[in-house]
Amino acid sequence: MPFIDDILKYKSLSIIGMAKNTGKTECLNYIIRRLKDYRKKLAITSIGIDGESIDQVTNTHKPEIEIPENTIFVTSEKHYKEKKIIAEILDVSERTTSLGRLITARSKNSGKLIFSGPSSTQWLKEIIDKMPYYGAEITLVDGALSRKSLASPSITDSMILTTGAALSANIPTLVKQTKFTYTLINLDKFDSILNDKLIKIDKGLWAIDKENNLYDLQIRSTLLLEKFKDKLLMYGNTIFVSGILTDKILDILRVQKNIKETIIVVKDFTKIFVSPEAYNSYISKGGKIVVLLKTKLIAVCVNPVSPEGYILDSDKLIEALSENIKLPVYNIKSDQY
Repeated sequence: MPFIDDILKYKSLSIIGMAKNTGKTECLNYIIRRLKDYRKKLAITSIGIDGESIDQVTNTHKPEIEIPENTIFVTSEKHYKEKKIIAEILDVSERTTSLGRLITARSKNSGKLIFSGPSSTQWLKEIIDKMPYYGAEITLVDGALSRKSLASPSITDSMILTTGAALSANIPTLVKQTKFTYTLINLDKFDSILNDKLIKIDKGLWAIDKENNLYDLQIRSTLLLEKFKDKLLMYGNTIFVSGILTDKILDILRVQKNIKETIIVVKDFTKIFVSPEAYNSYISKGGKIVVLLKTKLIAVCVNPVSPEGYILDSDKLIEALSENIKLPVYNIKSDQY
């Protein structure tokens, strides 16, 4: 597949899904097999939990993640003990997740594994940075699009997005939703000396003035925005939202008289949970949204089959997506691959 050549240009890659059952694990397994053909030394980890044979939410069958011999992997103690492969332990983290410490190991044979990785973006970055020390040439991250995920797939150099019938059985609706996510992934990066400091902040709303001074607005929740909306722009027109971005913030800011000078900074696109309508209204008025972490989206993979039995026309779906997002779109289960 052509996009394998693109993957080889990067040190790390995340695979994220628009929804469950859009083919994320199938895509990951395909990439693992193909990179093995290139004799690339791989490292693999995950955001959240993945690799289980039965989806814990939909109770449907999931393809398990099969890793080749001599692959570096990072997973929790719980899932390391449940692995179906022989492996040697290389490192045990001092920090813990809800499923125990993280185990870094090297597989001694091929087999299946459940992945559960780091619980923060900074921790994920540290893991990715350390993988070349163990000989890995490319680190693959099984990503997530979720309010519950504290670690971001945008920390990787590159990304692949999966979408499909599980998201919507209607092609125009599916394309519209996927295109909106594509737009968010491609938001401009915030260029400031404050970036390293901002990425570590995990609470509240903050203001940044023209001299790059940072002010805590003492607004701990978006639920309090209406009460404190007059404080939002008291130090300038650049607002950093450390948590998730919602319609409420956009609705308040888009009616301000300085909207064309207003910039909202978020950590990355996965923290943006706004409707296309609110987003387009805010942008059309002149407001801007930028991100601290930006990755290169190199392709979209589709799964035309949903767990409910809907089967979309793969060729029509690929054509419609290609016209709207200007990226390579593939169905990796197609005979041609």
